[in-house]
Amino acid sequence: MPASTANPPRIAVLADSDTRWKWGALTATRIAPSMETGSGSEAQPAPVLDGFLLRGRATPTPRQLAEVGVRADSLREVTAVEFLRAMTRTPYDVLVLALVGGGVQAILHGLKRIWEGDGEGRSERPVVVTGYVGVVYEKLADGLLLRHGADLVLANSRQDAERFRAVYEGVGADASSVTEVALPFLGGAPYTGEHDPYTVVFAAQPSVPENRRDRTYLLNRLVQHARLHPEREVLLKLRSKPGEHTTHIEELPYQKLAQKHGLPPNFRLVYGNMGEVLDRTDLMVTVSSTAALESLHRRIPTVVLTDLGVREALGNHHFVGSGCLASWDQLDAGHRPAPDEDWVARQGVAAGGTPSGGGSYASSWDVARERIAKLLALPGGLPALTPYYTPATAPGYLPGILARHHLGPDGNPLPGAPSTDKDPGPVRQIVRRAARGAYRHGVQRVAPVIRRMGEL
Repeated sequence: MPASTANPPRIAVLADSDTRWKWGALTATRIAPSMETGSGSEAQPAPVLDGFLLRGRATPTPRQLAEVGVRADSLREVTAVEFLRAMTRTPYDVLVLALVGGGVQAILHGLKRIWEGDGEGRSERPVVVTGYVGVVYEKLADGLLLRHGADLVLANSRQDAERFRAVYEGVGADASSVTEVALPFLGGAPYTGEHDPYTVVFAAQPSVPENRRDRTYLLNRLVQHARLHPEREVLLKLRSKPGEHTTHIEELPYQKLAQKHGLPPNFRLVYGNMGEVLDRTDLMVTVSSTAALESLHRRIPTVVLTDLGVREALGNHHFVGSGCLASWDQLDAGHRPAPDEDWVARQGVAAGGTPSGGGSYASSWDVARERIAKLLALPGGLPALTPYYTPATAPGYLPGILARHHLGPDGNPLPGAPSTDKDPGPVRQIVRRAARGAYRHGVQRVAPVIRRMGEL
């Protein structure tokens, strides 16, 4: 399946949420292998991008897909079994798995089964790439080992690359797949000075913090800041509208909490592409959102809040040493943070145009592209996928992960797994929408009530 100079590279992206679709689709455009003939005189054709959305509770809505701003040449919703069947029919150069760790592991075993290759274990298959959508602050070993087996495991910074290799080497797994890149959605015009009006943006997160008390506190402080500074525009940047799901479950949407407030005229709730919001931002505030890295990349003053503590459960411990930690009291008094340049460089953030290791931000994917090109050029195809977890190394863990995606321990579909290749008909679509609606209603309304009753 090596790339041909006669055809554009063909890339498939399998994603299970809006955020991972954004990461996967943008990563695909960054790592597209070069199709040049060697003379360097021919322009590289645009890659063909086929998108697959893994059916589940967080399958993105059309609005969420449009917000990402990346158009696929084709896009359809699939189960894991349907996706594996599609991989046997269409030749691809690169496959990007933008999934939660368990999903990556299940697909890797399914792909290994359908790409068993010849007697020497080699097959004509695409290069398989995976990684993380942002800051990795929890379940490092668990998530990494579930992603082991891909040809490239992308690390978004020098720091992450070192941590990833240490985990793999520490369990005796091959660490050669770890490849340093950068977050694919950094970019935009650098910050040049205050706007009129001065704009403060709070980047909300679906699950950080989780409880009503802390989320209400953050909303109250944001509203208070708007009242203390009526000359400023204060924006609450939301990830999803009520009823939509994101990568993480949001039981207490800020929209619902805000309904109980008398909001000042300079306070607004906004949606849309984060890059467009950053175009008018003078101060970015968050608990631990990856939006902080996007903001730092553009040299926008950025604050990671300490009001609820600096804790692993919040993820803001990742920003220790960044120079960005501050409280709402400090912000109300006019504090403007100054990021630590060494810390910023280790995060793969190209503040000032220089990413970790030197060079331009655009060059951050050069190594990944070169590795992909070399793998595609291997005579006889690529070696078989070799995940760290197997029925022999994790017999009490792996089968359950595979079963959640209707796969047996050998990677074959389980009896009763979805077998149709057809797009769902009208009735099936209605049933799925109703099931998702019931699930979201349970998460956002029923579950909090039951939890409160349990605390009585």
